[in-house]
Amino acid sequence: MRALFQNLFFAVLVCVALGANAAEPAFRPRVIISSDFPPTNVIPVKAFTNGVTPPAQCSDPDDVQSMVRFLVYANEFDVEGLIASAGSFANVANKTNILNMLDLYEQVYPNLVQHDAKFPTAAKLRSITWQGRDGAWGTPKVGTDAKQLEKILGEGKDSEASEAIIKVVDKPDSRPVWICVWGGSREVAQAIWKVQKTRSPDELQKFLGKLRVYLIVKQDSTTDWLLDNFPNLFVILTEKNYLGMFYQMYQSDPKLGDLAWINANVRVGHRPLGAVYPTTSWDLKHQGVEEGDTPSFLYLVSAVRGLNDPEKPDQESWGGKFVQPDKNKKHWFDDPAGTQSVFKWRADVQKDFAERMNWCVTNNLK
Repeated sequence: MRALFQNLFFAVLVCVALGANAAEPAFRPRVIISSDFPPTNVIPVKAFTNGVTPPAQCSDPDDVQSMVRFLVYANEFDVEGLIASAGSFANVANKTNILNMLDLYEQVYPNLVQHDAKFPTAAKLRSITWQGRDGAWGTPKVGTDAKQLEKILGEGKDSEASEAIIKVVDKPDSRPVWICVWGGSREVAQAIWKVQKTRSPDELQKFLGKLRVYLIVKQDSTTDWLLDNFPNLFVILTEKNYLGMFYQMYQSDPKLGDLAWINANVRVGHRPLGAVYPTTSWDLKHQGVEEGDTPSFLYLVSAVRGLNDPEKPDQESWGGKFVQPDKNKKHWFDDPAGTQSVFKWRADVQKDFAERMNWCVTNNLK
């Protein structure tokens, strides 16, 4: 009898926890992450490898950092896709890297889902993980050389990822699709190129109207192609202010993201997902949070919380603040306020992240 009451009590706790998040927020974004994702055992590119480390393993670990954070916020979104684009230094695309990450997510999922039933299963995320094409990031004279653009965009350049983007946008869902681009924009550009070539001008505009693209830096030559040819495409491009995520950013509080912080709040005692969080990015001298890609989805996280309207990038948000130099173009760029537009929220952002990481290891329900 005692066991029966204990089971009933636990069931009530689970129901209360799930019910706490039962009400849908006013804003629930459809999201695709396009990442130049390295292996989970990535070696920072500046590390001495003695000529033994496979080139594809020697890359930038910051995408792994960002993916750990994204996965513990996956309940906030309708995740529509995870794209493996060309790696930042190895310059290869390998969706197996993302699939391996999802194996770690699967191990903490039973705890996460007790806090919110809307966390997607690892199986669901695996089913929407897509392969991009190699050889885009690091193209010589990025964004300026038309010959280089022809090598990565156009006829015969479709991929599993670019085809999937089209299918997602074409779904009978009136909500826009937010694509967070952590690497090159090649897969997004190829999807748009194909729609432009195969549909009417009105159909193209309808397709573009459902896209919201947040780009972290111009990482291949398709970004300028998008900006030059599609004034009605909603684009946020950060080329500097994203650096506000770096723990060591000037005038920010480094103790909220240094090695001691990530060890205590992420890496140590937080199950396999936390343990895989790298201590650094591509440069070993900086040990701490180097999540340059994270502002792309923090912009949406703060919108879910009602801090900002995502359709108005000139508002402050966890992902920065932006300006629209040409009112005839839906293109937004870094606000002159600089990196502080991101790091000013660090205390709130890191507190929230630490709580999410605790969800990975505890059954204590709200």
